[in-house]
Amino acid sequence: MRPADLFSQIPLFQGLSDEDREVLGARLTEKTFKAGDIVFAQGDRGASMYVVQSGAVQIYLPSADKETPPVVLKDLRTGEYFGELAIFDDKPRSASVRAMVDTVLLELTREELGEHLGRSKTAAMTILAEMAERLRETNAMLSQRAAKDVVKEFEENLTWGQRLADKVADWNGSWGFILFLLGLSFAWAGANHWLPSPFDEYPYQFYNLFLAVLVALQGPLIVMSQNRQSAKDRATAETDFRVNLKNEVGIERMLAELAAMRAETTKRLDVVERGVRAERVRHEVPMKMPGGPLGGS
Repeated sequence: MRPADLFSQIPLFQGLSDEDREVLGARLTEKTFKAGDIVFAQGDRGASMYVVQSGAVQIYLPSADKETPPVVLKDLRTGEYFGELAIFDDKPRSASVRAMVDTVLLELTREELGEHLGRSKTAAMTILAEMAERLRETNAMLSQRAAKDVVKEFEENLTWGQRLADKVADWNGSWGFILFLLGLSFAWAGANHWLPSPFDEYPYQFYNLFLAVLVALQGPLIVMSQNRQSAKDRATAETDFRVNLKNEVGIERMLAELAAMRAETTKRLDVVERGVRAERVRHEVPMKMPGGPLGGS
C-alpha cells in the first residue's frame, strides 16, 4: 500500500489534501523489526510516530517484576498507527511497543512534519482541528465513570416481548409452575371423570395436545432468555475489564509518580547533606589554621 494511502486511513491526516498526503508520504522512513523486537519502551524520549505498513505490533504497559505479565493495551496491524503524540511534544513514551511478527514500520519524525506544516498553513490548521476534536472526545470520555450498572441499562432497553419471555422463563423454573401443572392435571382429569358430558375423555388427547404446544412454546422462550443472559454476562465482563484496566493504569501511573517523587526527594536530601557538610568544613578550617583559636604564638 502506498504511504499516501496509509495516511488517508489515519484520522489525524484524513482532512489533508491529496497533495499534502503525497508530500508527507515521501518523507516517511521505512524501518524493519523482527518478531519480539522492542520498537520503543515506556519512558523513552520520542520525536516520531509510526504507521504499520506490514506485520503487527503490541502496545503494552510493562510490569514491575518479571513474574507479573504486562498489561496489553492494544494490538495494531497494517494501516494503523501509534506514537503520534511524540511529534507534538517532548514527553516520555506512555507505553511500550514491540513487534509481534516480522514488521515493517513507516516513521514520520517531528522535524519532517514541522517542516511541511511550516510550508502549508492549510495542513497545519487541519491537523489542529483534528487534535481539538480528539481532545473533546477524550474530555467527554473522562467525564464518564468506567463503572456502571450494565444489567440495569440492559433491562431498560428491553422490548415488551423480551420482558415477557424473561418472565415466562422465570416462571417455568419455579415451584409455582410445577404446582400449577399438577393442579391443572388433577382438575382436568376430575372434570372429565365426574361431569355428565366429558369434553376430553381418557386418555385426554386434547390435554396432551395442549401440553405439547406448551412445551413447544417454552423451548424458544427459554433459549431467548438464556441468550439475553449471555449478552448481559458479556457486557458485565467488558465493563469489569474496563474498570480493571483503568485501575491498573492508574496504579502504574501512581507508582511512576511515587518513584519520581522518591528520586527527587533523594536528590534534594543529597544537596542538603552536601551543603551541611560544606558548612561544617568551612567552620572547622579556621579553627585549625595558624592564628586561629587553636593556633597562634
